[in-house]
Amino acid sequence: MPNERDWRLSFQSEHLRGETFVQKAWTQTRPDWDHDHCAFCWAKFGPDSMPDVLHQGFATADEYDWVCPKCFADFKDELQLKLAT
Repeated sequence: MPNERDWRLSFQSEHLRGETFVQKAWTQTRPDWDHDHCAFCWAKFGPDSMPDVLHQGFATADEYDWVCPKCFADFKDELQLKLAT
């Protein structure tokens, strides 16, 4: 179980506490935007054509914040992250 000493919580723990996420495939939201990063561990999300990156994860409704599946599982209870139904 992650705790406050986990380095991944250094920047986002309060910002994302209680946030609702949608599980989805990553898509390019702007012409000049070719990837995103997990808000916790900085894993890279990108298009299917980009190798060695995540292609699916959890995003806020505005797709500003992305969370990888591992970090979502690790922090969903502690930070009360919600999954939209």
